[in-house]
Amino acid sequence: MRIMGLDYGSKTMGVALSDPLLITAQAHEIIRRPKDNHMRKTLARIEELIREYEVGEIVLGYPLNMDDSVGPRAVLSEQLADTLRRRTGLRVVLWDERLTTVEAHDIMDEAGLRASEHDEYVDKIAAALILQSYLDNRK
Repeated sequence: MRIMGLDYGSKTMGVALSDPLLITAQAHEIIRRPKDNHMRKTLARIEELIREYEVGEIVLGYPLNMDDSVGPRAVLSEQLADTLRRRTGLRVVLWDERLTTVEAHDIMDEAGLRASEHDEYVDKIAAALILQSYLDNRK
């Protein structure tokens, strides 16, 4: 079994997967869509990945505001979590993702990537950070 981490953005979904021992998270891919509400293909791809990698649980980034309040993006994440639960039958955990995108940009800067290259990687790195935080917290 593996755990899948998701970073839900307005036009992208960053995907990360744990190793089978549930120790490390690896950035996997970015699923792109034209608009926020065009989720059919995104959900189908997530379901493909669940079958292919034998995913048993999903961790979805939960973008709380810095004051711990629930804003519009967090509400969308709650709705997506409900959809994923219904469609997959898996446990879906909402996990605080504050500042993971900033941390992902810092990692890419340290790796020497130009700012113009960040869009190619940022969402899947953020998904890996969300998932790794969850895995570390399980111990």
